[in-house]
Amino acid sequence: MKCRRCKSPAVIDVRRHNAAFCKDCFNHHCTEQVRRAIHDFKMLQPEERVLVAVSGGKDSLALWDLLLKAGYQADGLYVGLGIGEYSNESGRFARDFAQSRDLKLIEVDLPQQYGFDIPTGSEAARRAPCSACGLSKRHLFNQAAIDGEYDAVATGHNLDDEAAVLMGNVLRWEEGYLARQYPVLPASEGFAKKVKPLVKLGEREMAAYCVLNGIDYIIEECPMAAGNRHLGYKEILNQLEEQSPGAKTAFLTGFFDRAHQRFADVAVEERQTLQPCAHCDAPTTNDVCAFCRLQVRATGITIGTTS
Repeated sequence: MKCRRCKSPAVIDVRRHNAAFCKDCFNHHCTEQVRRAIHDFKMLQPEERVLVAVSGGKDSLALWDLLLKAGYQADGLYVGLGIGEYSNESGRFARDFAQSRDLKLIEVDLPQQYGFDIPTGSEAARRAPCSACGLSKRHLFNQAAIDGEYDAVATGHNLDDEAAVLMGNVLRWEEGYLARQYPVLPASEGFAKKVKPLVKLGEREMAAYCVLNGIDYIIEECPMAAGNRHLGYKEILNQLEEQSPGAKTAFLTGFFDRAHQRFADVAVEERQTLQPCAHCDAPTTNDVCAFCRLQVRATGITIGTTS
């Protein structure tokens, strides 16, 4: 198997592109896919400051590395979720990456700063762990970007992630989620811009990128993700991809190109109903935002008693 670009011995094949690459050409491939995603969806300008949400996993650390190589001003943000040893390990990988490259890593500790962890919050609010986790991370990512005056928050959602989420949203025709499922969500009152530069790259490519470039990352899956329905959707899509390489890309890009705009009015209508949270000022459709309600249920605090 030879590299498509330079004909040297290849180290990885990417079936949906019908191509194999050597290490250098594979790195070029990953860099080019990120560049194209940023360009095609008008995600970032060269002078913008980016806050990369890093979990210690392959996708977020690879994204941070790729954005830095592309010349962006990119700092990291790690949120400690209090999920036992898993959080301890994931935090260590994020810190090691930042320290080895002399990068700035902002840390937010959910238990220490907000009084609850994801297991406790999930149980108290009667939410699935992934639901409580996602809600908390979205709130804290956005708040950190606003507080730090960053132009955008970048997350490591890859092709596989986005295709699985899209499948779930389409199966239930979640119009609000479909309206917001796009590789870039522009900044608005109370919200920092959100971007997903890995949307053209898959999980296998990100794992290979980390291995080939000496990026250590936490391999174990979050212990609270067991039973997450998106893992099931990924399995279905993987089976489809095995039979028809490129199916995930066709599904996701087809939605972006031909269907997403049909749901745009839903997002506009949602934004018109937003008001500042009475506790933290984050935009919400209710008097108190979902994150603060989660905090109240998990800690028993009274709204207005925390900063």
